[in-house]
Amino acid sequence: MIEAASDITEDALLGGQLLLKQKRSGHRAGHDAILLAAATEATGGDRVVDLGAGIGTAGLALARRIAGIRLSMVEIDPELAGLARANAAANAIAAEAIVLDVTADAQAFAAHGLVPDSVDVVLMNPPFNDPARHRGSPDPSRRTAHVASEETLHAWVHAARRILRSNGVLTLIWRADGLADVMAALSRGFGSLAILPVHGEAGKPAIRVLVRAVKGGRAPTRLLPGLMLNEESNVPKKEVRDVLEGRAVLPLAEP
Repeated sequence: MIEAASDITEDALLGGQLLLKQKRSGHRAGHDAILLAAATEATGGDRVVDLGAGIGTAGLALARRIAGIRLSMVEIDPELAGLARANAAANAIAAEAIVLDVTADAQAFAAHGLVPDSVDVVLMNPPFNDPARHRGSPDPSRRTAHVASEETLHAWVHAARRILRSNGVLTLIWRADGLADVMAALSRGFGSLAILPVHGEAGKPAIRVLVRAVKGGRAPTRLLPGLMLNEESNVPKKEVRDVLEGRAVLPLAEP
């Protein structure tokens, strides 16, 4: 059930190209999902799965940029999945929303048509805050979206690896200080990594990493020049505004 209209807002993303309904409280669409979409390479006809899709922000942003992808949005929360489904319809984007735990087994995925080795592209923005260092929100949906257990990343990468075809591509966003965890999770079955550090401010450590990995890839890992989000005045840089407003993509999405 979607909450009453007074509990739902409609917000414009990608410079108005995408209108999304979302809950007024709890986890809301943000820059991470738009950056993830802008870092994901796909072509028309590709089968694309957005794991942990929430209201569909990343997957729908990718579908708005690349016409003709076959998009499945996987979300554990039925209410958020309902919003994702409604958002796809409202934006005239062909997509399905599947209520499913990303950590479910292969049989549960197959029951929804997500059989092993059947997907071209997976993108995901898993919960990534360390519960030992981060106080979880009292809002259940926000806590689920943000706080990770020790095994979260490995479980999500395992799910992506299982459904991706050989040479299929996984793109994910994670906190920068957890890059070692990302590398460890991807060490089984993935290669040809490309890593884009994301910095909030000049002279400060990266706050996020965007990572592109290929199932069965063998090319050396590439560390790309960092993306600086803001000018010294804390205003988004022009190239970042272009990405957030849907006029440009990030280097990971470039062939």
